[in-house]
Amino acid sequence: MTAEVLAELNQKGGVGKTTTAYHQARAAVRRGLRVLLIDMDPQANLTSVTTAEPVEPDQVGIADVLSSQAGESLRDVVVPGIWEGMDVAPSNGPPLAAVQRELVGVTIGREQRLRAALQPVLEDYDLIIIDCGPSMDLLTTNALVAATSVVIVSEASLFSINGLGLMLASVNEVRSYYNPELTIAGVVVNNYEANTISGQTWRRDLAAGVEAHGVPLIQPIIPHRAAIKDSMEAALGLDEWKSSRTAAAAAAMYDRHLDSIIREGAKP
Repeated sequence: MTAEVLAELNQKGGVGKTTTAYHQARAAVRRGLRVLLIDMDPQANLTSVTTAEPVEPDQVGIADVLSSQAGESLRDVVVPGIWEGMDVAPSNGPPLAAVQRELVGVTIGREQRLRAALQPVLEDYDLIIIDCGPSMDLLTTNALVAATSVVIVSEASLFSINGLGLMLASVNEVRSYYNPELTIAGVVVNNYEANTISGQTWRRDLAAGVEAHGVPLIQPIIPHRAAIKDSMEAALGLDEWKSSRTAAAAAAMYDRHLDSIIREGAKP
């Protein structure tokens, strides 16, 4: 069985892509899945909270897999994660940004480098989660070409709604030219504030926009909860966080998301 490969996508920053990837990974590990996280964001936020040991500035990472000059294999750069059953292909920050610039000047195969690098390890994992950066650049295109499914991570806000069509257009272009089997698992909505008029309004508008495009709205919508961000910043799962009903309820939400997103074949 080959791994399910999820790309967490939004061209806008601050919508919770990294947080979503983190808590989805924890949900997967808890049910016994073998998980690989790939940090394709030069900001390296996911790397900073998921690797068992700090990644040093001169350490190899995903940039060295994608670069024509380095030529490392994915197995060469993968490091243990903070939970048993999880590995991480870390972002090494500025070198990854440099690789993005390098790819612009490449004419052949530049969109397919991550996909090619993944082929030898697909049997090693049940679930591979790719955290994309906040732009529709060649790093994100590589993630979409390598993925089996896309998870669009959003907020119930005007700017997130405006960007939905652009993201879907990008997914459709990748599907047309490089990856015809790519599917959209759905839209995850984060930081929902049910007690505000704007939150309620934009939630309705976002739901209507998602429905118009024929894309699933993944349930439940994730409310604004301090425990979700705080537990990640402490490198703990919500189930490992301070005992509270809020944390337990949030952990159950990510469990339900995972059931909605991954194929039956990726479930043990």
